[in-house]
Amino acid sequence: MQYRRLGRSSLVVSAMGLGCMGMSQSYGPADEQESLATINLAIDRGITLLDTADMYGGGANEELLAKVLATRRSEVVLATKFGNMRNPDGRFLGVNGKPEYVQQACEASLKRLKISAIDLYYLHRVDTSVPIEDTVGAMARLIEQGKVRYIGLSEAGAKTIRRAHATYPITALQSEYSIWTRDPEGEILDTCRELGIGFVPYSPLGRGILTGKIKNTAEFGPKDFRRISPRFQGENFEKNLRLVERIEKIAAEKNCSPAQLALAWVLAQGEDIVSIPGTKRRSYLEQNLKALDVKLSSEDLRRIDQVAPRGAAAGARYPDEYMVRLGV
Repeated sequence: MQYRRLGRSSLVVSAMGLGCMGMSQSYGPADEQESLATINLAIDRGITLLDTADMYGGGANEELLAKVLATRRSEVVLATKFGNMRNPDGRFLGVNGKPEYVQQACEASLKRLKISAIDLYYLHRVDTSVPIEDTVGAMARLIEQGKVRYIGLSEAGAKTIRRAHATYPITALQSEYSIWTRDPEGEILDTCRELGIGFVPYSPLGRGILTGKIKNTAEFGPKDFRRISPRFQGENFEKNLRLVERIEKIAAEKNCSPAQLALAWVLAQGEDIVSIPGTKRRSYLEQNLKALDVKLSSEDLRRIDQVAPRGAAAGARYPDEYMVRLGV
């Protein structure tokens, strides 16, 4: 395993973490035993960063991780998020960044996780009705209370990042980033690097399409998030398959899978980047870890940029009602 420091903080984590969301929602039925086996295998293989959120499975994902943390807490850097609210049936209720809610959400997560402190606590989405200084100020108080070690933001815009960081040092920004989602390039990444904030890409495999294994959306289950994603609809999906075919060709020349090429590409974008590919199966985890052995030359990176430049993916990455909450 390779290890990287998140920005200018003292927090060092595995270069590849594990995103746990899919173990409880969005990508088909859950399998608790396989999920627990996958998490334990990840730790055995040197992965230290586990990523979850209070909204994943309505808290079920944090409760799942608690079963591993009970015996392996010292081996793990636990990251969770708050701010996105759901009712018991899963319906989205909005974003809440009010200071009193920050405290409430943290204590609820600690209870579900059965731990005394969260290593990295993210604001999942920015609440535009609350000054970011107020939200981050409340997050800083959690550090003073010993309930949180470091704080981060998710899908925030450059101006918000600057204001937040001026209130209290932000350790990491988590946003979607992959060969087919290059939105953070430019202002977002430049701001993080200027301020010394680590960057943690989620969905580095493009919600699975960059594995090369998705050829027909009919295989998605009724509750699979990708059924409502514009990038997996009609002509957009067909165009995106052509993009993946170009990636597959380069991967074949490198004697690796398209997924491994995609993961290696993300890690090659900077030593300040730590990716969190999500999986709920041990077999896929083992395949993902082999990406750490894929070395991309400057010529390889140039070719990938050529076949999949910024903006190459067809369609928005979320439905309209979700897109308005990104990059604010």
